[in-house]
Amino acid sequence: MTSPVVPAALPLTRLAEPSYFQSILAFTPVKALVPLPILAALAPAVWWFFRDTWRVLDAEAAETRSLAGDRPDYRPAVALVIVAVVLTLQEYYGGRQVYDTLLRPWLHELEAAGRPWLKTAQYDELYSYAWWALARIIGYVLVPLPLWKLIFPQDSLLDMGLRGRGFLSHLWIYGLCLSVVLPAMLLVASQPDFGTYYPFYKSSSRSVSDLLMWEAMYGAQFFALELFFRGFLLGALRRTLGSAAIFAMAVPYCMIHYGKPYLETNGAIVAGIVLGSLAMRTRSIYAGFLVHITVAFSMDFLALWRRDALPHVFWPSG
Repeated sequence: MTSPVVPAALPLTRLAEPSYFQSILAFTPVKALVPLPILAALAPAVWWFFRDTWRVLDAEAAETRSLAGDRPDYRPAVALVIVAVVLTLQEYYGGRQVYDTLLRPWLHELEAAGRPWLKTAQYDELYSYAWWALARIIGYVLVPLPLWKLIFPQDSLLDMGLRGRGFLSHLWIYGLCLSVVLPAMLLVASQPDFGTYYPFYKSSSRSVSDLLMWEAMYGAQFFALELFFRGFLLGALRRTLGSAAIFAMAVPYCMIHYGKPYLETNGAIVAGIVLGSLAMRTRSIYAGFLVHITVAFSMDFLALWRRDALPHVFWPSG
């Protein structure tokens, strides 16, 4: 009769190995639960930092509702319908399918008609992301803001986060946010799916010009995104909902991250609340925009660096 096999004790030194730590995080039940204690730990700090901002917002909203009396404010309903319509249109028509069926054939025709500089074979992926970025700029800026001004002509669009007064005095908050976000970003960067997901434009590693063109359109759509969520939506909900507007905005903001790495999507919950509170406190989107693009550009750089794919030539060959 053979004696039962007793598993060897796990060497304590393995607990310090990054590969072992990553294998634990990759285990589905563990990975699903990891964000919960992190979110719970961050909640008191976020509340403490923004509690006065939220209190002021709630007091302003209560006063506005009191002055309005029985007159209904249709701004929240109109704003949320616009958000739903814009995000739906972008989901179905702002992606690769429209580019594949309509724009790519058109670009091929232009190139064949005497515009060889288009180089559609070489820049096909870049052109598809150019459409993606343009669709975001149209949906986040060129549709909601003029429409809002048409429906509520008495409202100033500058009040939707576009005023720059006091921006420099709030830059310290930008530094504080980065000091919290960057360590979390390094944790996300250690995940196996991170290096294969970023940058979106896979030819970013081909040349410096590819990387710069990608980051330019990436940054432009981030400005549009900030203006939509932290400018337009918060500006529309602020006077009626007070601080609740921040949490209402954080829901669709989190949902547009579906499909990205799991930990990053959970991080979008915190980012939505923090950036929304920051926008409400400073009454502008600029500090939040700087936080957003700093993190986004850093994630692209880290992903390229981790797989030794940073570009070494300025122009692609051919």
